[in-house]
Amino acid sequence: MEDPMHVGNRGDFGLWAIEVAKQIISEQGFELAKAARDGTDDDVRTAGNALGQAITDALMGVYDGLLENADEL
Repeated sequence: MEDPMHVGNRGDFGLWAIEVAKQIISEQGFELAKAARDGTDDDVRTAGNALGQAITDALMGVYDGLLENADEL
């Protein structure tokens, strides 16, 4: 997710979105599941918030990329 990617069409964006979703779920989803299984309510809340923040960060990254490249459109 750190390397810049050129999105030239809808298919490229779809592939990017799938890869980002896989990464977020594999990292944050696992933590949420672990907290739900072994943790307290606070652990679940914290893990759920981290999942939501990871999704927000990914979406804001897309938005920022669109703004940076708006002059090129």
